[in-house]
Amino acid sequence: MEKNLILDPQAPAYWREACEHLSDVHPVWLDLIQRHSQRAIRSRGAPYETLLRSLVGQQISVKAADAVWTRLIAQLSGVADSQKLLALADEALRSTGLSWQKVAYARALSEFDQQGYLSLALLDGLDDEACTKHLCQVKGIGPWTAQMFLMFGLLRPDVWPVADLGVQKAISRQFFNGDPIGPKEALQFGEKLRPWRTVAAWYLWRSLDPTVVDY
Repeated sequence: MEKNLILDPQAPAYWREACEHLSDVHPVWLDLIQRHSQRAIRSRGAPYETLLRSLVGQQISVKAADAVWTRLIAQLSGVADSQKLLALADEALRSTGLSWQKVAYARALSEFDQQGYLSLALLDGLDDEACTKHLCQVKGIGPWTAQMFLMFGLLRPDVWPVADLGVQKAISRQFFNGDPIGPKEALQFGEKLRPWRTVAAWYLWRSLDPTVVDY
C-alpha cells in the first residue's frame, strides 16, 4: 500500500517518524494513520487541568465524562483552578455528576497542586517512571491516570497503557480477529511498537471512536 502520510501540522515533532515506523510494522497501522490523519495528540500545557480531566474520565464513557466536565468547569467559572475547586462545597462538586469518591480525588489533586507539586517544570524534569511515582502519591491517581498525563500532558512518545480497555479492545479488533486479549497480551504486542507506543495507542483509540479526546 502506498504511503500518504499527510499529518496534523500541530503534531509533536516525533509524530511523523513514529507513523513511518508503525506503517512499516504492519499494513493495518498505515490504514489507521491514513484514516485518522487529520489530528494528532496535543498538550494543554496545564498539568492540573490534564490530571483533573483524567480523574473525571476514570471508568466512565467519553460522552459522560464530557458532560461532567462541562458542569464542573461551569462551577469553576470557566477555568480549571485548584484554589477555586477547594473553595467549593462537596455538594456543589457532587452536583456536577462526580461521585463522592471522585470529589475526594479532585480535592486531593487540588491540594497537591496548591502545594506546588504539579508545576510543569518539575514534572517535565522527571523520567516516566519517576513522574508516575510522583503523581501516584495523590489519592485517586494510579498508573492509568499517570500514563494519560505522560501522554497528553508531557507528550512522552513511548507510553503504553496496557490496562486501558480501549487499547485492548482495539488490538483485538484490528489484529486478532476479535479474540479477547488482556494486559499481558497487550504488553507483548507493544514490544514491536517501541519507541512510539503513545502514537500506537492514539490510533488504536481512534479506530474505536474517531472523536478526539484531549485530556
